[in-house]
Formats: sequence, structure tokens, C-alpha cells
Amino acid sequence: MVIEALIKIAIILFVVLTAVSYTVLLERWISAWVQDRIGPNRVGPLGLLQPLADVLKLLLKEDIEPRQAQKWFHWVAPVISITVAFTVLSVVPFGNTLTLGTNTIPLTIASGINIGVLFIVALASLGVYGITLAGWSSGSKYSLLGGLRSSAQMISYELTLGLGLLSVVMLSGSLDLNTIIHSQANGLWNIVRAPIGFLLFFVSSFAETNRLPFDLPEAEPELVGGYHTEYSSMKFALFFLAEYANIITASAVITVLFLGGWHLPFVSALGLSPLVLTIVGVLAFALKVLGLLFIFIWVRWSIPRFRYDQLMNLGWKVLLPLGIVNIVWSAFEKMYLMQ
Repeated sequence: MVIEALIKIAIILFVVLTAVSYTVLLERWISAWVQDRIGPNRVGPLGLLQPLADVLKLLLKEDIEPRQAQKWFHWVAPVISITVAFTVLSVVPFGNTLTLGTNTIPLTIASGINIGVLFIVALASLGVYGITLAGWSSGSKYSLLGGLRSSAQMISYELTLGLGLLSVVMLSGSLDLNTIIHSQANGLWNIVRAPIGFLLFFVSSFAETNRLPFDLPEAEPELVGGYHTEYSSMKFALFFLAEYANIITASAVITVLFLGGWHLPFVSALGLSPLVLTIVGVLAFALKVLGLLFIFIWVRWSIPRFRYDQLMNLGWKVLLPLGIVNIVWSAFEKMYLMQ
């Protein structure tokens, strides 16, 4: 069992690190498409080796640390951010079980966890520590303001995210991610049954990942770079990777909760073998995640940044009341429409 878990961890880390690197390239391609210009195309065929060049550049840059920084916290802050981003993926099922001979392998790293939803919420609440510590430990007023903005923003939108998540738990009657996926196997995904919950969770995911139009903790025009202003070299790269890892994680969680996970309508009726069904399911999961990544990137290059007061008003005066209404509707749907 230990060897099986280590193999799955190694495979997932390789896939996720590669995906994170190429998500950066995908963002640069999509931004070029949105702005009608040429994107990266010089390093390797079609620019496919650009992520490797970026990593080499960051590895060779000098690591500059401010004299007034709290050195231990300044170093550990990006490690917290990247660790939280990757750890959430350990409970996300990316496919059905894989049968090899007499062995049945669940396609998730940490199998057997029946409170995956609570695990995700708990780790999401830890993500704020990395950014807040980075802002405080840098000894810079710009960084400190970015860290304070982040703590207020992420805590505010975690409430809305939790309310959107709660509607899915109510409809499926379980905290187990596999059970939530199987409850959507009939083709009626939760995005149809709980559209308001999907909207709340999706918008909150932008705020939790600090992406435009919610990138107030970075806010380059007014805060230079916010919480990572005083970071360079690989420590800056860790924050950069954590942002894109969080986007992939958010897309994977949204796929599980609202888009049926690895399920595709009518595929089970085609009479395919279990192995082929598993492969099709993994590909379907990957395509759904890729589609959500495209939306994350598309929104960034299409919508301007909110002002801070607009950000707070949207969270507390619009999304939070809407989340409470959504809970009432989900309870009514569960009691009277799903009998």
C-alpha cells in the first residue's frame, strides 16, 4: 500500500508540475490571442520549451532578501502556499477505479477519505497564511498592505465559497467526493441542480486564487507587486507556481462538485470495457479541467480589477445573502423535488 501511494504521488506531482508549467504558457498564448498579438514562439517548436527557459532563468537569478525581513517567515511563506495548493489535490478523484489483474486501484492519492469536502475547506483556510506571512515578514509597507488585503479578501470569500459548497453537500447527502460524483452519474450534474451554488463557488474561487478581477493583494499599479514585492529567484517562483497550482486545483474541485467528475452522459450505455471506460473518464475529467482553466485565463484578460470597496461590497452585500438564499432553495429542492 505504501509503494502504491508513493507511485501515485510521484505520478501526480510530475503531471501537476508539468501542467502548472504549461498553464503559464497557455495563459501567455490566450493573452496574446485576446490582445491580437503573437505569443511565445521562439523557444522550441511553437514555443513549447518556454516553461523550461523560464525555470532556468529563475534558478539563475540572485536570491535577494531585504535586510529588515523576518528571514525564517520570509522563507517559509512561499513553501506554505505551494504545499497547500498541492495537498488539496491528494483527495480529488480524477477517475474511477483502475483494475489491474486482481488489484483494484482507486484513482486518487488519498483513497478512503470520506470527508474530502471538509479536507478541502480546511486546507483552503490555511492558504491565507502563506500570503499574509509573506506580506508581514518582508518588512515592506507595500507587501504588508498586500498581505492585509489578502487576509480580508480570502476570509470574506471563504464564507461564500462554503455556502456554495454546502448546497452540493445537501443535494448529495455526503461529504465524500466519490459519493458526490456518483450522485451526478445520471447526467444531471450539480451545475444544473444548483446553478446558484456553482456561481457562488466559481466567483469565490477567483477571489481565493487572487486572480483578476480579484487580484487586490498583488495590485501592481498601486502596490508594486503586493505581498511578493520583496521576493526574487525561486522563492518568487514558488508563489508564481502556487497561483497556477491553485487555479488547477480549483478547476479540479469545481469539476468534481458541479460537472460530474469523470462522468460523461450516455458513455456507460456504449458497452465499453471497464478499462476503456476508466481511460475515457480520466480524459473527460482532464478536458473539463482544461475548459475551466481557459475560463480562468480568459476572465483575467477581459475584466478590469475591482476597487477594494467594490470587492468587499460584492462579497458581503451580494454574494453572502445570495448564498443564504441558495441554502434555503437547496433544502426545498432536497425535501420536495428529489423524492
